[in-house]
Amino acid sequence: MRTSLFALITALAGLLGGCAATAPSADALAELAPGGTLRAAINFGNPILAYRDPATGEPRGVSVDLAREAGRRLGVPVGLVTFTSAGQVVEAVKSRSVDLAFVAIDPVRGADTEYTPPYVIIEGAYMVRNDSPIRRNEEVDRPGNRIVVGKGSAYDLYLTREIKAAALVRAPTSPEVTPLFMSQQLEVAAGVRQQLEADARKTPGVRMLDGRFMVINQAMGVPKGRLAAQQWLTRFIEEMKSSGFVAEALQRHRIEGAAVAPAGAAR
Repeated sequence: MRTSLFALITALAGLLGGCAATAPSADALAELAPGGTLRAAINFGNPILAYRDPATGEPRGVSVDLAREAGRRLGVPVGLVTFTSAGQVVEAVKSRSVDLAFVAIDPVRGADTEYTPPYVIIEGAYMVRNDSPIRRNEEVDRPGNRIVVGKGSAYDLYLTREIKAAALVRAPTSPEVTPLFMSQQLEVAAGVRQQLEADARKTPGVRMLDGRFMVINQAMGVPKGRLAAQQWLTRFIEEMKSSGFVAEALQRHRIEGAAVAPAGAAR
């Protein structure tokens, strides 16, 4: 009986300690919900993070779960502001029309965004036609090759820096990459591996290249200068990783092609 009581007290203390660890300061609360509601940007352009429920049309996904859990701990309502591309989300953060976003860490975006450590790691991959002479990722960046990528996505930003010989073609959003790739007879499609693999299964005559051309660290972000919010979210996201919350969300939403970022991963 004494052992059971001790175990119960220990568990309760751990629970209360975890709650205290993520209790917001007045400054953090003011920065995360300046209008009384946590306005969270949800990007449907990245299926690993968010999607519409096919039955209800409601937002679902890892980022939705994290936003709602953050709101619960802050004690404020959550307003989900939906977008169809990462570029739109970045502009919303820059204009401060949202208070929280789920974005890939990138030095260009860092000019307007304060990041947490990553919570999910995602692979970037290439897709080509079956009859393409391209067999390896290293063969993509060659004269005459045109790579289509979602405008403003982390892949766009990365390839803009790295591609030297091939040409980039930008689709309006990431979900429009494959349709543009097919309709304009382009040589390569670039994007989230899971998205391209899903497209490849329903698009005859295409194949994925082995491996990856980049790894994306997906993090939570707030408008530049909101350092109290960033600090609170950093503690929050580390707890979400260590507690299994992120892993369980990935499993619940049947997400493949993504892994939970290591604890304390560098930003």
